[in-house]
Amino acid sequence: MASSPTTPINLPTPTAPADVYVRHLSLVDFRSYPQVEVAFDAGTTVLIGPNGAGKTNLVEAISYVATLGSHRVATDAPLVRHGAELAVVRTAVVRDSRELLVEVEICPGRANRARLGRSPVSRPREVLGALRIVLFAPEDLALVKGDPSERRRFLDDLLVARSPRYAGVRADYDRVLKQRNALLKTAGAARRAGASGDLRTLDAWDGHLVHHGAELLAGRLELVELLRPLVDKAYGAVSQGAGSASIDYRASLPDPLGGTDRGAERDTLATALQAELERRRGEEVDRGVSLVGPHRDDLVLSLGPLPARGFASHGEAWSYALALRLASYDLLRADGGEPVLVLDDVFAELDSGRRHRLAELVGGAEQLVITAAVPADVPSALTGVRFDVTDGEVRRV
Repeated sequence: MASSPTTPINLPTPTAPADVYVRHLSLVDFRSYPQVEVAFDAGTTVLIGPNGAGKTNLVEAISYVATLGSHRVATDAPLVRHGAELAVVRTAVVRDSRELLVEVEICPGRANRARLGRSPVSRPREVLGALRIVLFAPEDLALVKGDPSERRRFLDDLLVARSPRYAGVRADYDRVLKQRNALLKTAGAARRAGASGDLRTLDAWDGHLVHHGAELLAGRLELVELLRPLVDKAYGAVSQGAGSASIDYRASLPDPLGGTDRGAERDTLATALQAELERRRGEEVDRGVSLVGPHRDDLVLSLGPLPARGFASHGEAWSYALALRLASYDLLRADGGEPVLVLDDVFAELDSGRRHRLAELVGGAEQLVITAAVPADVPSALTGVRFDVTDGEVRRV
């Protein structure tokens, strides 16, 4: 049943002091900023400034510390100010009244470096979990209307936010996939040239793909099960009861779990992956690419009986994207500890009804950071600290 359109579904009234929030952000040579310092408070913060002034760069930096990635670009190079060799992002994170400094050096072409509590860590991904964030931005419309890769990234990012060890699983799987694809491409080219192709190491790469792929697939399937009721609940709230939303996981395996993905066992998934790799080996060699595994899967979004992609209106697609992020927020809160919630220039994209409905839903976040071009874009219900961002300067009003 959809939630009442007048009752917030996700976010409680904050307590004071907040359990988790970003108290301070310091940037050096990040995007447009040679250097900037911003002191945040718990509760709502609104960053106001024209397009190109640098307000999105600030929330992108916060998000980078939490995820080690950008919601705007796929590589790190654009994050470093033109002419600089590296960028530095420092955040002071307050958790249960204790402060933790999290610092990341972004070094395109070299290994990034990180510090946690002023002490260097051996790998940047060791800072994951110090800060959790849910960010909604105009780019999120691609979750509904874009390619499957957008939805796979959504699932994997949320997996890592809930359990940072999945960052290693994800990295290992991507490494194996790259190596396996290179072998298949070489073997396929040799076969087309009339040679047999050297496939002696393919069995070993299959074993690695099965091991890491089953781990990643099991995590995704469990996550989808947890998200399913939360997405429908959030969509009902955002759309004020106008329809139902459902999500399902579409794997590249032929029904590996006997028609259900509940209680997915890694051994069962590994067996199914291995069998499908063996069945399609000839096709993979011919095409020179891996056709089986989590990298070929999709998260299917539906509105009622119809797929959202291709059938959802513009307003329905926005509601669905919002529902995915609100459901993520709900799930992370249920795990313990409040994520920082960021709304990056989204109110201008919403009609009046969705704008005010979203304001009702997020107004109780322990830390809510909003960016907007003009004050009028932000609903009056979301009052709090305001910063004006102009020409690379950030000034508290």
